[in-house]
Order: sequence, then structure tokens, then C-alpha cells
Amino acid sequence: MTDANPSSQPNSLETIDPLPLSSVTDLATAIHSNVTQVIVGHEAEVEHVVTALLARGHILLDDVPGVGKTMLARSIARSIDCSFQRVQFTPDLLPSDITGVNVFNQKTREFEFQSGPVFANIVLGDEINRAPPKTQSALLEAMEEQQVTVDGETRPLPDPFVVIATQNAIEPNRTYDLPFAEVDRFMKKLSLGYPTPAEESEMLGRTVGHHPIERLESVTDLESVIRAREAVANIAVEPPVRTYASNLAHYTREHAKIGASPRGSIALLRAAQARAALDNREYVIPDDIQHEAPHVLSHRIKTSSSRDDDGGTVVADALERVRVP
Repeated sequence: MTDANPSSQPNSLETIDPLPLSSVTDLATAIHSNVTQVIVGHEAEVEHVVTALLARGHILLDDVPGVGKTMLARSIARSIDCSFQRVQFTPDLLPSDITGVNVFNQKTREFEFQSGPVFANIVLGDEINRAPPKTQSALLEAMEEQQVTVDGETRPLPDPFVVIATQNAIEPNRTYDLPFAEVDRFMKKLSLGYPTPAEESEMLGRTVGHHPIERLESVTDLESVIRAREAVANIAVEPPVRTYASNLAHYTREHAKIGASPRGSIALLRAAQARAALDNREYVIPDDIQHEAPHVLSHRIKTSSSRDDDGGTVVADALERVRVP
């Protein structure tokens, strides 16, 4: 993996030549197959991470410790020849430990910017809810605008830029709730769950001796990922499908204290475009929307209840009640 270079960024106005759609499907399949050499029994979740990557989204992995959240993020990063940084979130972590800081150079008598770990293509925020909200908020600008502002100067982040964060709520007295504005910036929230006995046996067999991630090699490069993302962005979303996504979001707003935001609607359509690409299809269909909605919208919904799964219930009701065009 190459080192991130904050001073060397692609021109945002540069025309990107999209990959042929069949090549996008092949790229997604290659990443998925590579990751499943390490991750056993979570093929659907791996696929969701791949679609979020192609759809220019960030991923929040929420589950109990030890089920492979961090290993999944590392496997995705290793599958792409890109820069990767891991941030271990702790209560004493400062925002500058993530974004970087200006340091005075005694020789030049000037301040020089030392970039933080956020200047990487894939950033793993491990146990993100162990840091206080002030530190977590250091990612808000980065995740939404792909840039970081330090001491009044704004610096672009590498392209692509993806945050994969993990969290668990097993020790509530030692963790912090993520700010809702930050949760809303994650395209998808996923849970892995425990493996079945057969899956766990297979995993144990693979990890005896050397861990398979130590042998994992990249199957694609940054240029291919950027071109694949452009191809996904060009997949057609016709007005009836857009209306369907909008009606689903509107239903959640009518049946919850806080419903899915317009950012959520955009994320839903982008995820659906990536889902269509996996099927080698040049247009989005309602099935793509229905497949992605539970993972894209549920975490953006707050009901009057404190139960975490209530958002999923509202989305399930929306999918059942909102008419499909």
C-alpha cells in the first residue's frame, strides 16, 4: 500500500473514463472473493461493504467484540492497492490526532502541517464510540466534503476516501453515543453477528498458524476503483424509481420522531446504483431500492422508543406499505 500524500490530489474537474459495466461487476466480484478468503460466513455483509465502496459511501460496523469487524475493514483495504490508516479511538484521543496539526519548524521558522491518519484512501476508525463526541466530530467535514480544515486552511483528502468505523455497545459506561449528524454520514450500518458452528470451524481452520490476512494481496488499484465509481454514478435512475425512494423516506418522516434525511435518500439511490452494477445492469429497479433500504435508512431514524431496532421496523413497514411504481 502506498502512503497518502495530502499535497497530491486528483483534479476534481478532470474527466474520468468510466469502466465498462461488465468490468465493474468483475471488479466487485474480485474484491468480494478476495475478502472472503479472510472473512467466513458473512458474504452478504461483505457485498454490502463493496457496494458502499462503489457508491462513494462510508460504513459503520456495529456489533459485539470479536466477530470480525476490524478484520473485514482491513481485508477491504488490502484488496485495493491504496493507502490505509487505522485510528484506535480512545477517551484521550484529540481531534488533531485524526486531522493533523501545524508544527513549528525551528529551522525554517515557519509552521508546517503534519497530516493525520485521515489523509488516506481507507480509514479504519476502530471502536469509534470510545472517543468523546468532540473527537468523533473531527470526521464530520471529512466524511461529507472530503476535506479537512485546520487553523483556517482547508486541505483536500485523497480520492477515493472511505471511512469504515467499528463500534460496540457492550460497555455503555465506557462508550459515547455517536452524534446523530455523524451517524447520518454513514451510508450503511451493518452487523455481522456470530458465525454458525460450521462457519466458526472453517474460520478456526484458516487461522491456525498464520492468519490469512497476512497473505492477502490486492486485486485492483485506485484508478480502477475511481473509474468503477464513475460507471456506477452513470447508472440510470428513472423518475418513477426516484419517486419511490422519496416516498419511502417521506413515510419514515411521518412515522418516526426523526425520519430519513435527504442525505439518506441520496445514499439510498447511490447504493441502488451500485447494486444494479453488481447485476451488470445499466439502470436501477425497485428491487435494488428494496434490497438496500434496510441498511441505508434504518440507522437514520429515531422513534420515541429507545430501542435501537425501531428504525428497522419503520423501514420494514415503509417497504410493505409504500406502493412500488
